[in-house]
Amino acid sequence: MILGIDTSLGTAVAVVESDGVVRAEASSDNPLAHAEVIGTLLQNVLADAAHGAIGQTGAPEPVRLTHVASGMGPGPFTGLRVGIAAARAFALGRGLPVVAVPSHDAAALAVFLGEALADPFADVPRFAIVTDARRREFAYSVYDGIDDDGIPVRVAGPALTPRDTIDDVLEGLGAARRDTHAISAAMLATLAGRAVAAGRVLSGSEPLYLRAPDVTLPGAGKRVSA
Repeated sequence: MILGIDTSLGTAVAVVESDGVVRAEASSDNPLAHAEVIGTLLQNVLADAAHGAIGQTGAPEPVRLTHVASGMGPGPFTGLRVGIAAARAFALGRGLPVVAVPSHDAAALAVFLGEALADPFADVPRFAIVTDARRREFAYSVYDGIDDDGIPVRVAGPALTPRDTIDDVLEGLGAARRDTHAISAAMLATLAGRAVAAGRVLSGSEPLYLRAPDVTLPGAGKRVSA
């Protein structure tokens, strides 16, 4: 089973089996309280996942995790690093590998699976996942199909653009706009499972901040002459 954690928008946690079956998930839409809620969400999801599997003794079986999937953004600096730190700390404590997953890729997988559920034979036209990057900017990633491993094919992004230019940018890329206000940790974990099965790496270890943090190290002080 895979534990998925994402804080690129709200805070989302899920436990998913290797075949994509969701054992438990929970989320908070608050974009500013990641640190306050993530511990409770983790505790609740792990407990729910355990109660979902009853052993021969009639007691809940422990959740046997194999990986931790960490949403790497794009997202605001402070919120995003809370989820990544939580994923890495949990994985370190359990001796598990971390699978880094671009958060937009998880949102794209949700689009493909949703369209397939509505019409299994329909082709999904090129589209862009668009999320609020604050500071009057949007973050976007463009997808064109899904590959043989079941992983969305990203052809552009993630990148930033001013809010008033997003439609022109996407028109130039030939992509339909898909505004996204939450990232599913279940989709994140599902995508991580597909990547592990295929022996693929979806993202590097560095978060996809797309811009420098607001807080920077101070420069050297001015010299004071006599």
